[in-house]
Amino acid sequence: MQNRVLTLDEFIFQKQSVVNYASGELSGLLRDIGLASKIIHRDVNKAGLIDVLGDAGKENVQGEGVKKLDVIANDTFISSLRVSGQCAGVASEELENFIAFTGSRSERAKYVVLLDPLDGSSNIDVNVSVGTIFSILRRKTSDGPCQLEDFLQKGVEQVASGYVIYGSSTMLVYTTGHGVNGFTLDPSIGEFCLSHPDILLPSDGSIYSINHGHRWNFSNGVKKYIDHCINSAGDRDKPYSLRYIGSMVADIHRNLIKGGIFMYPLSKSYPNGKLRLLYECNPMAFIVEQAGGRANDGQTRIMEIDPYELHQRSQIFMGSPKMMDKLEQCLKVDYVTEEVEG
Repeated sequence: MQNRVLTLDEFIFQKQSVVNYASGELSGLLRDIGLASKIIHRDVNKAGLIDVLGDAGKENVQGEGVKKLDVIANDTFISSLRVSGQCAGVASEELENFIAFTGSRSERAKYVVLLDPLDGSSNIDVNVSVGTIFSILRRKTSDGPCQLEDFLQKGVEQVASGYVIYGSSTMLVYTTGHGVNGFTLDPSIGEFCLSHPDILLPSDGSIYSINHGHRWNFSNGVKKYIDHCINSAGDRDKPYSLRYIGSMVADIHRNLIKGGIFMYPLSKSYPNGKLRLLYECNPMAFIVEQAGGRANDGQTRIMEIDPYELHQRSQIFMGSPKMMDKLEQCLKVDYVTEEVEG
């Protein structure tokens, strides 16, 4: 019995049993997300064999091209959460507005879910790892259909967040504010099994992740940090390694295990940042912080930003504490320049 695997359902039940007044709704939501992830895992792994590759022939609310698997993933998660009765509504990166589930059970549910159903989907046609990002919030409103205010909450209000990475193996990683745990899908039994308990982000790392092709559009502070990364300095005898996949889930997952920093700064193309605060930045920041790292927009802790719209964008920096220390020193150049110009 010492080598017995612990499944996701068993782990969730164990954690629920030690929380006073736990009703089981949050546990049910996490299980529903796990189930939907298994379906997406199946479709991703059949991507070259069934008609799920390529463009869907339309754009999402951000004006970005939608892949067929984007649509499949979005529909799968919404369907799973709708029938569960544990969720009052869903907001998705793929949809302009949130969906309020109807029916007496859903309208009494305590939680809403925000989703990036298939992060990095532009990579799916070339067989690169993609993922799902989710965030769970406790409703601000009471009975009845959920409202916009239920979704527009700061990241510090999250009760759970996580991601699923569909790669060489499929993993689900999540936090409820009590550490971070990772579960690997065992296809032979169809279960997520605890494989990475109590994940801790190394305090330092040697990997930086950024779209280097946009370097000359970045601020002086970001350029200064990149210069630091590519030149040996102090006690380092070699430059940091640039590793950028273009799938946030894949980049953050690697850095979470090995140590590193992920950066998606402002640029001329994206003056407000590119990544979505509610669907990507907040849930990933919750995980990184719970694993011992930090996440901010250069000045403000990401999870303290007050959202004003569903598809709000932000620049973001997150990763190992020592690397974040150096980045923040470099970014001071930008704010001194702003004060002088002002």
